[in-house]
Amino acid sequence: MSRAFSISGSHPSPPSPKGFDHRCALVGSLVATTNQSQQCKLIPGSMSLTVLEKKGDIMLGGLFSLHDMVVEPRLSFTSMPPPAQCTRFNFRTFRWMQTMIFAIEEINRDGKLLPNITLGYKIYDSCSTPHQALKAATELVGSEKGSVIEGETQEGKGTCRGTVPAVIGDGGSTQSLVVARFLGVFHVPQVSYFSSCACLSDKKEFPAFLRTMPSDFFQVDALLQLVKHFGWTWVGVIAGDDAYGRSGANIFANEVRKLGACIALHEVIPKNRAQSTISSIVSKIRSSGARVILVFAVEQDAAALFDEAHRKGLTGIQWLASEAWSTAAVLSTPKKHHYILQGSMGFAIRRAHIPGLQDFLLRLHPSSPDALADPFLIPFWEEVFQCSLGGQAEGQEHNVEGKPQCSGAEELGSVTNIYSDVSQLRISYNVYKAVYAIVHALKAMRSCEKGKGPFPLQACPDVINIQPWQLLHYIKHVEYLNSFGDETKFDENGDPAAMYDLVNWQLRLNGEMEFVTIGKFDETATVGKQKLQIQEHIIVWNGNQTKIPLSVCSSICPPGTRKAIRPNFPICCHDCVVCTAGEISNQTDAIECVRCLPEFWSNADRTACIPKQVEFLSFSGTMGITLTAISLIGSFCTCAVAFILSYHRATPIVKANNSELSFLLLFSLTLCFLCSLTFIGRPSEWSCMLRHTAFGITFVLCISCLLGKTIVVLMAFKATLPGSNVMKWFGPVQQKAIITLCTLVQVIICTVWLVVAPPTPRQLMPRKSVIVILLCDQGSPVAFSLVLGYIGLLACLCLLLAFLARKLPDNFNEARLITFSMLIFCAVWIAFVPAYISSPGKYSTATEVFAILASSYGLLGCIFAPKCYIILLRPEKNTWKHLMSKAATDKF
Repeated sequence: MSRAFSISGSHPSPPSPKGFDHRCALVGSLVATTNQSQQCKLIPGSMSLTVLEKKGDIMLGGLFSLHDMVVEPRLSFTSMPPPAQCTRFNFRTFRWMQTMIFAIEEINRDGKLLPNITLGYKIYDSCSTPHQALKAATELVGSEKGSVIEGETQEGKGTCRGTVPAVIGDGGSTQSLVVARFLGVFHVPQVSYFSSCACLSDKKEFPAFLRTMPSDFFQVDALLQLVKHFGWTWVGVIAGDDAYGRSGANIFANEVRKLGACIALHEVIPKNRAQSTISSIVSKIRSSGARVILVFAVEQDAAALFDEAHRKGLTGIQWLASEAWSTAAVLSTPKKHHYILQGSMGFAIRRAHIPGLQDFLLRLHPSSPDALADPFLIPFWEEVFQCSLGGQAEGQEHNVEGKPQCSGAEELGSVTNIYSDVSQLRISYNVYKAVYAIVHALKAMRSCEKGKGPFPLQACPDVINIQPWQLLHYIKHVEYLNSFGDETKFDENGDPAAMYDLVNWQLRLNGEMEFVTIGKFDETATVGKQKLQIQEHIIVWNGNQTKIPLSVCSSICPPGTRKAIRPNFPICCHDCVVCTAGEISNQTDAIECVRCLPEFWSNADRTACIPKQVEFLSFSGTMGITLTAISLIGSFCTCAVAFILSYHRATPIVKANNSELSFLLLFSLTLCFLCSLTFIGRPSEWSCMLRHTAFGITFVLCISCLLGKTIVVLMAFKATLPGSNVMKWFGPVQQKAIITLCTLVQVIICTVWLVVAPPTPRQLMPRKSVIVILLCDQGSPVAFSLVLGYIGLLACLCLLLAFLARKLPDNFNEARLITFSMLIFCAVWIAFVPAYISSPGKYSTATEVFAILASSYGLLGCIFAPKCYIILLRPEKNTWKHLMSKAATDKF
C-alpha cells in the first residue's frame, strides 16, 4: 500500500440533516471541531489506484474485479512503494463494468428519472483481492485527492463529504465483507451485484450493505430441494477457500443432513490452487464413491479443480454447480472440460436481454475519443487480440513481450469472446438493476414533499449535498417494476427476492456447450405451489445418460449384526458388525442391536441373554481374605501395644503421655481396625447401616483423643510460664468432655443419617459389564459428606495444633509424633477420594477398606511405635531425667 491508514471511533449513529458528516474521519484525514464550525482536512496523497472516471452532478462508485489476482510490491518502508500489479484480465467482469456505464448513460439520455441531473461514475479495479478492494473503497468515499474541504455545519452551508454517495460492488463475497465493514462505519450504501454470502445479511454487522444477488441461504435451499427431488443420499461438497465458498458449503452440509442425506466428503480448494492439494481432493472424490458432487466455488477455483480432474481422468461424476460458475464460459469454452462437465447442472440467477447492450459493448476501440480516458481499455484490447498497442524497436515485428503489434483494424465484433456474449446476461443484469435501484432512490429523494419527509420532524433529505445515510434510507425502501417486468425491492436484510433458473450443461452437435434451462426455483412461491419445478424429460446427465444417476453409499446385514458407520464416513455408509457385548440381534439388516435386561448379559453368539454374575467384596475371595487378615493383624497389634503400655504403666514415658488418653486411643484404634470387617461380605441392611456409621464414629473418637493429647501438650507448656494456671481448665475432666463432645457431634450426624436416609443395599448393573455389583447405597450423599467432612475438620485442627507444638522444649514431645501421624492420615484420605471415584465395582469398597486400614496403621505406628521402642529396647531413656532434659537430641 502506498499509504497507511486508520479508522477510529465507534460505530456512528445516523447524523441529523444538518449534522456533520462522519466521513470526515477518512483515510489520512484530520477532523477539527470547534463551537462555530467543523472542518475536514485531507492530507495530500492517494492509493495510486487506476480509476475510470466520468464527471457528473452525482457520482456513483463502482468496484469490479477486472483482474483475477494482484502482485503486491515489496514494502521497504524507506520509500513510496510502487502500485500493485494486477494480472489475469477477466473479460466477464469487464462486461459487468461496461454494463454499469451503459445503464448510467441510458439514464442520462432518457432524462425522465433524474431530469436536469447528470450521473457520473468513478470505477476501480479490486483485482479479486480484499485489501485492493479496501483501497478502492477508501478512494471512493474519500474527498478529492490533495484537497481541503471545509463546512460550517452550524449554518448548514456545507458538509465534508466524499466524492460518491453510493457504491456498486464488489463482486466477490470476500471483498464485499471487507468493503461493507468499512462503508458501514460511514453509512455509505453499497449495492453488490454478485456477493451472495449469507453472512452479509447480518444488518448489525453490515448496516449499509444491499445486493441484487440473492443470498446463498436461498441458493442452498434450492440445492437441497434438488437433492431431495432426485433422492441422492450420498453427496460430496467442494468449497472455495473464501467467504462465499465456505459459508455456502457449510450451510448446505448442515442442512442436507436434516434431509437424511449424508456428506461423502467436504473439501476446500486453496486459494493458491496448489496442485498437490487439488490432486488430493480429486483422489478423495474418486475413493468416496459419491456420484454427485457439489462445487461451491468461484469459477477460477472450479477451473483448477476440473483441470486436475481432467488430468487424472476422473469421469462418471454428476457435478452440481453453484451460481458462481453454473454459466461460466471460462469452464464451458475449453473442450477438455466437455466430457467431464457434460450433464452438469446448477442454479443460475434470472437472466434478461438488455436491448442495445451488445452494440454498446462492441463500440470500444483504442482509436475512439474516449479511449484515452479509459485506463482499462488497452490491457483489455491487448488481451483480446493478443497483440501490443505499445511500440517496438525498428525492424522488429514483435515487442519485448513477444506479442505482435496491433494493426488498428481489429474489431471486437470479429471475435467470439465472453465479453461480447450477451446470451447469458445474469450478473450483468444484476449490475443493471443495481444502478437503477440507486437512481430510483435518488428520484424518491428529490420527490420528497416538504414536511412529509422520513427523517426527524418530517424533514426531507438534502438533495443538493446528498448525504449517504439519507440515500441509504431510500434505497432500502426502493420498490419498482422495471422494463423487463421484474420487481426490484429489498427485504429487511437488504436481499432481493430469490428466483433461479436450473440450467443443464448439454453439448450441441457442433461441439459447443449449451446452458439449457430445465427448471426454475422461486422462493416466493405461494403455499400450495412447489418452489422447484423441473422438466426431467429434457435433462441430459453426465456421460450423455438419460437415467438419473444413483448416489448412495452402502447393503444387508445378517442376524446377530447391525449396521455400523464406516470409519471416517457418514452414517449413510455402513458395515455389518457383530453386536457388542450385552446386546443381541435376531433379525436381518438390523439398524441397532437390542440390549439385554440389566440383570442379563449376551452370550458369545450375541443371540440370547443369560443371567449376569454377582460380584461383591467377599470373605472367600483373595482380596477379602487379604483385607480381613490385615484388619485382624492390626487389631492384634493394637491390643499388644495396649498390653505393653499397661504392663509398663508406672514408667515415666507412659505417665508423661497421658496414659488414660493413650488407652482410649488404643481402644478406638482397635475399633477402627475391626470396623473395616463390616465392609467385607454380602451387603445387607444392617451391614450397610453399620459400616459407614461405625467407621465415622470410631475415627472421630480416635482423632478426638489425639486432639485432646495435643491440647494437653500445648497447655502444659503454657503452664510452665510464671503465673500461669491454665492447666486447671484442661484437667482430666475437661479432656474427657472434649472427647465426648467431639464424638457426640458425629453420633448425632450418623443418627440423623440413619433416620432420614439410611444406607441400603442395592444392585449396580453396568450395561457394559457381565457382572451385577452388590454394594451399599449411601442413602444421603450430604450426610456421607458431612461424616467425612467432620473427620477431615478434626484431623486438620489436630494437625495444626500438633504442628504448632512440635518444637516445644522437651526431649520427648508427643506433638511431633501426632504431627507425623496426622500427616499420614490426611495423605491417605486425600488420595482415597480420586481412587474411590475411579475404582469400579468391588474395588471401590476395597479402596475404602484399604484407606481405613492404612490410616489406622499410620496412627498406631507413628504414635506408639516410638514408645514401645523405648520401653522394650532402650529402657535407659525411660527416665524422668531424660524426658525433662532440654537438649533435644533424640527425635521421633
